[in-house]
Amino acid sequence: MEDRREPAVPAVRVSDRDRDEALGVLAAALAEGRLDPHEHEIRSKRALRARTAAELGVLTADLPAPAPTRSEQDRKDLREWLAEWRYWLGGAVIMSGIWGARCAQKGELTYYWPVTPLGVWAAVLIAIAIWPRDTDDSDEGDGGLTVAR
Repeated sequence: MEDRREPAVPAVRVSDRDRDEALGVLAAALAEGRLDPHEHEIRSKRALRARTAAELGVLTADLPAPAPTRSEQDRKDLREWLAEWRYWLGGAVIMSGIWGARCAQKGELTYYWPVTPLGVWAAVLIAIAIWPRDTDDSDEGDGGLTVAR
């Protein structure tokens, strides 16, 4: 539930999707033993009847958000990795602009020095993509994107 949209305003009416998310948190809490079946049933009925975000918030406030699934984590990792490539592109534009201004100032084309930092940066991003990820579910210190398994 880490990737939720903006925090809901308490007086705002909730959608079926919001109710489903709350039911998912309650189901995970039942599976983990954080709720007994009776309390889960009561909270689930209240979640289905909830009209506002405040009513749903009360039902899940004392429960931790469930850990993301492997596919959710992979999607998050991919988004972060693609964002890094956008930063790389921005760096390439800035460094190339500096190089171009310097060449214009000298009146001649000089060695394209941005190739070195951009090459190292790209190599790191590629290494992150192909570096094998641990196969256990602990995900401690993981954070790398696995493109090829």
